[in-house]
This record gives sequence, structure tokens and C-alpha cells, in this order.
Amino acid sequence: MAFPSVVDGEVWWEESRPEEGRTTLMRRGSDGTVTELLPSPWSVGTRVHEYGGRAHLPVPRRDDKAIIRRGVVFCQSSDQRLYLLARGSRDPVPLTPDDGAASRYADPVLGADGRSVLCVRERHEEGSVRRSIVSVPLSGRGAQDPAAVRELVSGADFYASPTPSPDGTHLAYVRWNHPRMPWDGSELRVGTLGESGLTGEYTLKGGVDESVVSPTWADDATLYVASDWPGFWNLYQAGVTGQAIALYPAEEEFHTSPGRLGDRSFCVLDSGRVVALHGHADMAPSVYDPDTLDLTPVETGLTTWSMLDTDGHTVVGVASSPTEPQCLVRLDPESGRVEVLRRSAESLPDVAYLPVPRQMTLPGRYGAPVHANVYPPTNPDAGADGPAPYAVWAHGGPVSVSTLEFDPVKAYFTSRGIGVAVVNYGGSTGYGRSYRKRLHKEWGVVDVEDCSAVARALVERGEADPARLAIRGPSAGGYTALMALTGDTFACGVSLFGVTDLLGFSRSTHDFESRFLDSLVGTLPGFVERYRERSPVNRAGDIDVPVLLLQGLEDRVVTPDQATAMATALGRRGVPHALLEFEGEAHGFTGQDARIRSLEAELAFYGRVFGFEADVAPLELVTTPPRPRPEPEAAGDGTADEHAETGEPEETGETGEVPGTVDEDGGAEEASGTADAATPDRT
Repeated sequence: MAFPSVVDGEVWWEESRPEEGRTTLMRRGSDGTVTELLPSPWSVGTRVHEYGGRAHLPVPRRDDKAIIRRGVVFCQSSDQRLYLLARGSRDPVPLTPDDGAASRYADPVLGADGRSVLCVRERHEEGSVRRSIVSVPLSGRGAQDPAAVRELVSGADFYASPTPSPDGTHLAYVRWNHPRMPWDGSELRVGTLGESGLTGEYTLKGGVDESVVSPTWADDATLYVASDWPGFWNLYQAGVTGQAIALYPAEEEFHTSPGRLGDRSFCVLDSGRVVALHGHADMAPSVYDPDTLDLTPVETGLTTWSMLDTDGHTVVGVASSPTEPQCLVRLDPESGRVEVLRRSAESLPDVAYLPVPRQMTLPGRYGAPVHANVYPPTNPDAGADGPAPYAVWAHGGPVSVSTLEFDPVKAYFTSRGIGVAVVNYGGSTGYGRSYRKRLHKEWGVVDVEDCSAVARALVERGEADPARLAIRGPSAGGYTALMALTGDTFACGVSLFGVTDLLGFSRSTHDFESRFLDSLVGTLPGFVERYRERSPVNRAGDIDVPVLLLQGLEDRVVTPDQATAMATALGRRGVPHALLEFEGEAHGFTGQDARIRSLEAELAFYGRVFGFEADVAPLELVTTPPRPRPEPEAAGDGTADEHAETGEPEETGETGEVPGTVDEDGGAEEASGTADAATPDRT
């Protein structure tokens, strides 16, 4: 479940259907009745920035008796158009033109007039990407007349959080430009909103070394925003003019990393109080009172909260704990009562099989702290016999984080005797800007050393067997895993759609991350030799242990040629490996078949390397390069692969890590995708 919305006691949210390979919309009425709004093949999801974000919005519609009945606007994953689903209707109607998915829309918000939605639009044409904030009429005129979709502001490389003031006179939004990522530096902009668009714009807060997130109007002239100016994302109050004031300075985060559009970590109530999530890797709610300056924690048994929304009275969000699956929850700020509205899983394994994580902070190679969550082997029917095999997990991102939320994937391994240690290595969010900047120019070094330090610490404590250590990770974590295999700490490694060739990645990845490596590695062409030295595909000569490569064939973030090149380099040296490719899967496996097959392959891989019999089909390792991939047929118009522009085969993601959320297992959650089974090992 993701991105809940609440209006007048009714709650909407996006809910994935892995067995169908799509994401649907759900509504919970004020009487508690839960209704699925979209039948198959409708699927909600936006591909703005490829990682997507909030893709729906409840909107007021008047019936023939002038009674307001809430409909919902959503982005359809296949064609990326906005649609309106009226109350009681099964047939959504389009609001934006059919342009072959050249235009994508995300983070919708209701216009002050109630007759339009404002959102971020990303337009792909002739090999370039252009973004803007647009106003889309709810009348549907924009479906036939592209000019009816009115552009309000453009010119920057990226936009987020369009937020009109309650009286409709001003518009606040966030923007940033290449080569910065939104957690590096962004601007909170404000302008006067009129018939001719946005005028008189100026920067209210933010800059090249300050990240601002989620502007929210407290009244017609006052904004709340999260800024990392003091080193952590703290809450600030700012008038439309004048100096911004810190509300509650603290060395902890009051917002998640801005990896996906529309992910909000605080909300303002009609009473003027603020419900805010805060903490480090894991965040929990408190209520801030601007009159008393008190921040009062809301005590719950849920450790990990995200994605808040409010109608001014009720607050909804998504929450979890190590033993409680992801829940849609409603919070009463007055009483502090938390009500679970829906669980992602009603049937759970016996709690005796669920590992209880232990949080570790230990000194890294150069004395800087390294944070990790350790999940020991947990099975009531099996006893320990000496140090256990351990898999060290490097999350995706790499500017992301691993939390304590419920994750049956970890229990899948720990219940079979394999411990899991998840490392929030230098560069992770949740621990302030200085911790994030540890990775600047040091990707492939700091992250590798931090993961190795955690593995060595577990060995020194007698918990982990030094001869049975694995490292695995998705996306950026896959890169870290492969680089770690060039050392002598780990006996094997697993890369899920991981980067293997930095120069190739810089040329082939999507626009949002096309300059990400400037800060992680260095600017090109000046650092081209560093790119080569830190590419696993060029370090295959230093890898002598088995490797498992898992890759989606529709991945536009880390393209399939990255995994193929790595398998080729390993095969030429005779290193045992397996390359499993999944049809219809993008950056983050969303289909049920792909998820199951990849997990079983990973377990079989560990069984073969560590010398135990797994309860899954065996995995064949080969020592030869894969057969060359057939060249794709040229597009009819002579342009590049049209799917790279339209994104038709896929949709996101943590998480992960993506991560929905950038998530831990997928680098980014896909909002939809085809649940095709894995193809046989190409080798």
C-alpha cells in the first residue's frame, strides 16, 4: 500500500497486486466499507523520474443535485495519461491528451478553484526531457485540446510539490537543476498565481547546498517546509517574505529523502498543530504545537512510519514494525489513538520464525560510525551449531536507507539458518547531511568498506562464519556487492539489477540520475579513469568467488546490458556464475513469479556455495560467457527504442530501495509490470 489520501473521513490509497502485475486504487468509506475502484487491466502509476511517486488525488465533483461526491484523478501506468473516475462509475474518462505516453504526470494537488489539478509534467520528445508544473482542467477539455493543459512554470530541470495557497493567490513549489540531486540542493520558490500563469517568482529558501522538501501552507501567507540547512531535515516556518524560522531544531530527520514525488512526512492540521514523523532510519509520529513549542510523541507499537496525509482533522499514513506487516493507519492527533484500517497481509507466519533485529553502530575503517540492523537465524525447530552463514545486504539508492519495517524476505533466509545484516553505509539517509556526504566521490569505496566492516565485526563476535559470508544488494547495492567481491571478505555475491559499468551507466541511464555520478564518483571527462577503476566489469580479474546476477529485461534505470557485460567478463575468466533474466520486469521486480523465482534462485545459490541442501530447485552455475544478445530491430522512424520513450512495458520503489518508496529490495517500487516468469538462464 502507498500514498494514502483522506477527505471527510474517506480514505483512498494505491495498492499493488503482484499476482496481476498491476496497482489498483482502493477506497475506505466512512462506514468502514473497503472498495476496489479499478478493475483489471487498469493500473495506477507514474513514471516521472522513472521512480514515480504519488499518482492519484481525490477531487470534488458535483452531481445533478449539486451535491459534492468525491471522485478520484489518477495516472494510468500504460499510457501515462491522467484520468478521472467519478463516484459510482466503472469507466474512467481521460483528462490529458493521448500522445503515446510522451507526457507523464505526478504529484497531483487540487487547484484552489476546485476545478483543476496541478501536477508535475515530464515530457519526452526527440530524445530530450522537459519538465514543468501544469494545470489540468477536471472538465476533460484537455483530453481533446492539448492547449487546455496550461503550463504554469518551466525552465528548471526538475520540479516537485506544486502547492497553491488556500486563497489561490500564490503557488509554492520546489525545483532543482543538474547535476544536483534533490537531497543535494533545491529551492523553495513562490510566485503569484493568476490567469496568465505564475508571475513574480522568487526563492524563499534553499540553494545549491540546502535541500528543501514538501512546502505546506499553514495559512494564506505562511508556509511550513523541511530543510537540511542545519545538517538534518528539520521543520521551518516561513512567511511569503522574511526570514525562515526553525520550529524544533534537533539532530534528527523530520522528513524522508526526496527520492519519490509526493512522499510527505509532516502535515498541518486545521488547529495549527503539525503532525510530523521524525527519527533516523526509522521515523515515528509526534505532534508539534506552535503555541507551546512542544513536540509530543505519539506512542505506538509501530516502529516505521511514512507517507502522511490529512484533511485537517484526521491523519493517515503507512506504518510497520519488525513483526507487524505494513498497515494503513489512521491517527487521531487529539487522543493519540492509532487505528489500523488495512493490513498488507492478514495471514502471518508464526512469530517464532520472525527474526528480532538488533541495531548496531560500530566504528568503520577511519573511525566514522557505521549503522546496521542484524537479523540472526531464527527457527524454533533448529538449533545453532557454531557461527552461522550470513548475508550482508547493501541497500539500493545509494542515497537511501534500510529500516526495521516488516520484511518476510529477511525471514525467508533467517528461517533457513542464514543470518542477515543490513548495512546503512556511509551515504545513507536518516543520519544527516554529513553522513550522506561520506559517499561523495567515494562510491565503491566507503560503501564497500562499511559493509566489510560489519561482516568482520560479526565474525569477531563469533556470530558469523568467516568462510560463509555473502553480500547482496539491488541496484546501487548490487554495485556495492560486486565491488566488495574484489576483496577477500566474502565467499559469494548476489547482484539484483546492479550497476557494473559506470561509464556505460552514465551514458544509458535515465535523465533523473544521468548526473548522479558527478557527486558519487566525479565529473566527466576529468575522472574517466576513476570510472573505469571502480567498475566491477573492469575488476572481474579480482573476483574469484561465485556470483549470481538477476536482471529485468525492461529495466530503463540499469539497462540489461550491464548484467550481460558482467556475466561475459566473469565467464571469460572461468568464474562460476549464473545470469537470470526476467521478461517484463523493470527496475525492481513487481510480478509475483519474478519475486518468487529470484528468491528461490538466491537460496539455491547460497546452498550450493555454503554446502547445504536447500528446499528449492538447484541452480546451475556456469563458467563460460553468455551467448551474444541479438541486436534489436531498428525502429521504423529511425529513432532510438520507442519503449525507452513511452515506457509501455513497465511502470515504478525505497525504496526501496525503493524504493513504492524507494524500497529495499527493488531500488524503486514499480507501480505496475507484467508478471512474466523468468526466462531460463541465458548461459
